[in-house]
Amino acid sequence: MHAIKRVLEQILPRALYRALLSPYHLAWTLLRAVQNGFPANKLTVIAVTGTKGKSSVTEMIAACLTENGHTVAVSSTIHFRIGTETRPNLFKMTLPGHGFIQNFLGEAVRKGATHAVIEVTSEAALQYRHLFLSMDALVFTNLEREHIESHGSMEHYFAAKFRIGKALTRSSKRPRTIVANGESEYGKRFLALPVENNIPFSLADANSVTLTDHSATFTYENTTVSIPHPGTFSVLNALAAIKTASVCGVPVETSARALAQLSRIPGRAERVEEGQDFYAVVDYAHTPDSLRALYEAYEGRRKICVLGNTGGGRDTWKRPEMGKIAEEYCAEVILTNEDPYDEDPEKIVSDMAAGMERQPTIIMDRREAIAHALSLAKTGDAVLVTGKGTDPYLMEANNTKTPWSDATVVQEELRKLY
Repeated sequence: MHAIKRVLEQILPRALYRALLSPYHLAWTLLRAVQNGFPANKLTVIAVTGTKGKSSVTEMIAACLTENGHTVAVSSTIHFRIGTETRPNLFKMTLPGHGFIQNFLGEAVRKGATHAVIEVTSEAALQYRHLFLSMDALVFTNLEREHIESHGSMEHYFAAKFRIGKALTRSSKRPRTIVANGESEYGKRFLALPVENNIPFSLADANSVTLTDHSATFTYENTTVSIPHPGTFSVLNALAAIKTASVCGVPVETSARALAQLSRIPGRAERVEEGQDFYAVVDYAHTPDSLRALYEAYEGRRKICVLGNTGGGRDTWKRPEMGKIAEEYCAEVILTNEDPYDEDPEKIVSDMAAGMERQPTIIMDRREAIAHALSLAKTGDAVLVTGKGTDPYLMEANNTKTPWSDATVVQEELRKLY
């Protein structure tokens, strides 16, 4: 079956191939759901979707539920976890195909999980991988310009996301809940779906907000929430998680305690410490808005920024924009290679440099680029390595995969210096 799929991908027009993928994945999803006895019906299922913040919100919701005594299964871009058992997501996709999620939920049921928190992407929705999830709740974080060359337009991108919302309306679970960003016009469309609970979140829900470059503190429903993650984006993520957990019966005080202890979300503003006197941070930021938000979270520090661009052959529009933003915020910008696939990596870097007025430093070897950035850092600086987060491979021509971890490379290069 997999061999046939690879041959079809090579010989068919892209549009036709993508059209054939949907029934292919639907068949796999149904088969695995039947084989596992429709496991989602035996769990409280929370799906999380949006352009950015999905992984962080997923981890935060899971932490809140766990603190309240539940056994939680997590399926995310970062990893797969059931209770305390964790394995990394090595698929280089958020929600793998071939009915993977149904097998995972079946395993979760067998191991005593009561709740599942699942990241769901637009691509997964287009291929029906989200069906038979029997959702209790859906969290929508935001929608930004991304995957446009894949979907064709922002409206088509939204329509793919909205499939997940429509699936919630068909769920037999009660009550069904939408938690969505009320500051977003797209979020308001999710909030209009006919379900029992429509819950908006926004920065207006947080009082007495205090931000540093390593934490965010605010008050919500007379409870102080202090999270060891920077930026207003962290406040929004926390609000989404707290409100979702509340629907599941978790007191706000319990959620606040859980979030205070969630010191590390891999690849999301993740600090790497080897005794150095400056910050070394790995982050998945791969859209202009997320890159800007990350840089603003460290506005009090001199920034040395290592920048690639997410994926050859797609979203070429953002390359000069990412370069422009990096130049605006960073004292030093080092452009490097990142997942070129079959595109010329030097052209990708050149496209990024086209958005900059000054000539950036270009080091195509990603490890060497990171090492150079760390060597430039002085006391109090912030070295920010963006684009890959926890991605486990560098993707090159002919689908060549080179095992990779930004955080591990940063750690190894720091150890050479300290």
